[in-house]
Amino acid sequence: MSGRKVNVIGVGMVKFQKPGASDEYNVMAAGAIRAALEDARVGFGELEQAYAGYVYGDSTCGQRAVYEVGETGIPVFNVNNNCSTGSSALMLGRQAIAGGLAECVLAVGFEQMEKGALQAKWNDRTNPLDRHASVMSSVQGLNAAPGAAQMFGGAGREYRWKYGTRRETFAKVAEKARKHAAKNPFALFRETYTVEEILASPEVFDPLTRYQCCPPTCGAAAAILCSDEFAKKHGIGKPIYIAAQAMTTDYKSSFDESSMIKMVGFDMTKKAAEKVYAEAGLGPKDVDVIELHDCFTTNEVLTYEGLGLAKEGEAEKLIWDGDNTYGGKWVTNPSGGLLSKGHPLGATGLAQCTELVWQLRGTAGERQVPNARVALQHNLGLGGACVVTMYRQG
Repeated sequence: MSGRKVNVIGVGMVKFQKPGASDEYNVMAAGAIRAALEDARVGFGELEQAYAGYVYGDSTCGQRAVYEVGETGIPVFNVNNNCSTGSSALMLGRQAIAGGLAECVLAVGFEQMEKGALQAKWNDRTNPLDRHASVMSSVQGLNAAPGAAQMFGGAGREYRWKYGTRRETFAKVAEKARKHAAKNPFALFRETYTVEEILASPEVFDPLTRYQCCPPTCGAAAAILCSDEFAKKHGIGKPIYIAAQAMTTDYKSSFDESSMIKMVGFDMTKKAAEKVYAEAGLGPKDVDVIELHDCFTTNEVLTYEGLGLAKEGEAEKLIWDGDNTYGGKWVTNPSGGLLSKGHPLGATGLAQCTELVWQLRGTAGERQVPNARVALQHNLGLGGACVVTMYRQG
């Protein structure tokens, strides 16, 4: 994407909660917005546009959330792109500034989920995931497990059949997520588990067990974006900026190759990452810290290869060598990721953004990645859309 440089000058989020334990969505969103404004040290009146992301709700929930903080008549755009909603809102905000349409904008994401919400969404046969269901039926029989677990579990099965990967490898990813989340006060699950305990948790859809699946979650996160001119005017020196960003949607391979790996977005991830690396002039080796879409452990394994951290079929070695955690080549999901921090659909992409901005500022506390200078974000939604974003120190 050409155009003006876009900076992230403020981020904020609220602690993620289990369904039934959170505030109302508008209260959570307002908390995240206020935190981001305070972080940016700008007033609500300086925002020119707002992009509000959520999956469950009415058509103008964005207005209800934003009005909690201010009513200045600015445009509020409501965004829904399934699990990649938060990053989609972020991308729209970036485009507005890069294209010279605004100087300072808000991107906010929120979700107030209920128990069983994802299963209910899957059972609604009017939704766009119908086509994914037909692919699943052609590859394997359906069972009573949630549809998303069947899709990503099926991709894990295909990966195992293709490369001989051990079930313990997927559980190792969950063990790492729990260790990271233990140091994150915003995370939903902060208890740690061993590989053995993770494998012993109830089976959801082989090779996935309960502790290898992200939970329905309530939460909110927000980011304030601005131009260089706005940052200079407000005395903001060397802010974190978006070096590159790309969104892809499904390719024919998602549906025509009878591959569960392709169906859950592998090619979307690979193509979006390639575009980001080309735009930024950097590659995987230049990245220090990554927040990626680990809705299930199987998807984290696939994403390592989609992002170019490992060659196809070699993610298992990366995991057991410890190259996905502190002391290795990259630290992936220092926040605990979707698996442990939680996955409030509309908020996830902006919570990833928040974590990476903190990491690049050096303010992530106990989970700080040493000398982090380049960060990569991966946010995937079936149906489908994948957003990959690279951040750099100013």
